[in-house]
Amino acid sequence: MNSPTIAAPPPRKHRNLAQGVVAHIADSIRQGSLNPGEKLPTESEIMRLHGVSRTVVREAISHMQAAGMVQTRHGIGTFVLAPAPAPSLGIDPGTVVTMRDVLAILELRISLETESAGLAASRRSEAQLQQLRAALDHFQSLPQGGDETVAADVQFHLAIALASGNRYFHDILSHLGTNIIPRARLNSAKLAQDDPAIYMERVQREHEDIFNAIARQDPESARAAMRTHLSNSRERLRRAQEAIEATQ
Repeated sequence: MNSPTIAAPPPRKHRNLAQGVVAHIADSIRQGSLNPGEKLPTESEIMRLHGVSRTVVREAISHMQAAGMVQTRHGIGTFVLAPAPAPSLGIDPGTVVTMRDVLAILELRISLETESAGLAASRRSEAQLQQLRAALDHFQSLPQGGDETVAADVQFHLAIALASGNRYFHDILSHLGTNIIPRARLNSAKLAQDDPAIYMERVQREHEDIFNAIARQDPESARAAMRTHLSNSRERLRRAQEAIEATQ
């Protein structure tokens, strides 16, 4: 069985050479150059590819074995393992039902997405910026107040999380799904006693402010725009909750 060919690693400066080898092989697995069940290149090939010693290669393979990335079969070689199922975040999206639940999710999002937007402004690529623009244009083209806007809204926030360069932001938001959008659970406009069209126009303006800051590569403005957007949603729901409780 021939070993798959993986591209040479980009020039990097690593304090730990073994970690550099691990990072390159992990990237190859994520990008599909190495798939579960495939055999890694031989120790000699990895040594040549990275310009490191056999000791470094063996240390790297040991790290990958401990992380559950690969399995070594003595006398045969080292093989890529299928990724383990993602651990639960301890949040069941199905339990986000009440207004209090939605408010709690918004508080979580304010802390997460404010930083996500700032990082996106620093790290986004031109392709990612185009994806954000496409998500906004799609959102704006949909019937205001329709259910379709929830999915488009989610895609905008997920695109920002991807542009942050930190996959964990995206993982958490993906896990929560449409629950990150209050109107997926509650009629936010009605609760806030707003005209639905005006409500959606306000959301679109807030999205545009976030996008423009990311486009300018202005992290502080991106953080401020995201915090304003999510805080506005929280305050509208909080006022509506207080009004409902006052009548009970």
